[in-house]
Formats: sequence, C-alpha cells, structure tokens
Amino acid sequence: MPKTKAVTHADLSPSRPRSALSSKTGLFLMVLTILCGLLCFILCLIAEATRSRVTWLSSGTNEDGKEGKYECIYSGSGKTPLLSAASAFLGLAIIMVVEHGYMLYAITNSPPSVLLTWEPHDSASAKSLKWHAAIFFVATWICFAVGEILLLIGLCVESGYLKNWARPKLSCLVIREGVFSAAGVFALTTVSLAAGLYLTALRAQRISQDQEIVRREVIAAAVLYASPPISPHLTTIPRENPIFRENQNEQSSVLVLQAALSKH
Repeated sequence: MPKTKAVTHADLSPSRPRSALSSKTGLFLMVLTILCGLLCFILCLIAEATRSRVTWLSSGTNEDGKEGKYECIYSGSGKTPLLSAASAFLGLAIIMVVEHGYMLYAITNSPPSVLLTWEPHDSASAKSLKWHAAIFFVATWICFAVGEILLLIGLCVESGYLKNWARPKLSCLVIREGVFSAAGVFALTTVSLAAGLYLTALRAQRISQDQEIVRREVIAAAVLYASPPISPHLTTIPRENPIFRENQNEQSSVLVLQAALSKH
C-alpha cells in the first residue's frame, strides 16, 4: 500500500525565488548600500577638510604711493578633495542604480500581489503602504539629486586649478565652506531613505505572502466541504438462519439420547 504524505502549512506557503526581496541577495545589497553611504559621507568630510583655500597678497605699492593689485594663491593643488569628491560621486551613483535596479527586478519578477485582489481599494493598510513607498521613493531620489549636484559643483571647482596652482592670480574660485559636508549629509540621507523603501517593499511582500497562504487554505477548505462524501459500497453476504440451525442441533441431540436409552 503506498504511503501517503500529510499536507502541512509549509506546503501551502508560496516558495520564495532567489530574486525575492527577503532573500540573502537583497539583504546583502541593502547592507552594502548602507555601508557605501557611510563611506561616501566620510569621503565628503575628507573633501571638506582638505578643500583648497585662498590667500590674498598685495603686489606692493605703485609709483604714486597707492597700493598695488591684490593677487590670490591657492593653498593646495586640490587633488585630495577632487579624488574624495569624485569617489563619493561615483560610489553613490553606482550603489543607487544597483540597489533600485535590483528592487525593480525583484518586484517585476514576483507574482502579482494578492493585496490587489483581496484587499479593498479603500483599505487602510494598502493605502499606508502605498503612501509610505511613494514618499520614500520620491525623497530618496530628491536627496540623491541634490547630493550629486553639490558634489559635481565641487568637482568642477576643484579641477580648475590642478596646474599652476601656486602661481598668483587676480581671481580665484573656491568652494564655499560646508558644500562638501552638505553633500555628505544628503548622501547619508539618501541611503537611509533607500533602506526605508526596501523595508516598506519587504513588508508589503510579507503581507502578500500571508494573504496568499490564507487564500490557499480557504480554497482547500472550500473544495473539501463542497464535494459530497462518497458512501462505501456495501455487499450482502448470504447467511444461514441461526435459529433454524439451533433447532436442528437440539433435535439431533434428542434423537441420540433416545437411541442410547433404547439400548438399555
């Protein structure tokens, strides 16, 4: 007789593909995004600390006794802040593209959410998740754009005097204090909002999976109770009349007793 296997709760739960948000790959990318954001913040602080400054010098006095022209000299070539800002710029751009690209790939390849079919359109939980995801998404890209613009401005300014930086000039263009620090703050805010967006999407996926499990259990129970029970097939077995056999046995015993008595 073949062995039957009982259906458990784990059999009813939907399988999680490798591209799911709750997989190890998604968790690794999220941790990597946060670490890269911290690294970009540190690089922005380094660029802020080593940014070029300007010293103004007087060229002396003219023949008329008036002061001569003022000339400016940079404090450094700007290579260190340029490399730090460029690394932060590229690192933040790459990690944002990879993280959002993976989330988009995982969501598009996942089965359609049962929240769309089971939850009503005016559901409080569905509306809350929708607004949270929209706010996180928009705020993430706004902070990312502002941070990248600040870093790009710093790159353009710092790369303008790589050569002949020690030669006195009549005008010198420098980055204002706090520009690189602000870019670092926006970079850190960007990865924090991206983490919030990831957690919101992960929460929506888990709610969808729980609803899918409930839907499967309801369907299984409906199929079980909707089908009528099958009555077993009864077969009749011919039986002898037990009363007749009992009377027959009593008659045979009486005849044997009479025969024994007649001999004596």
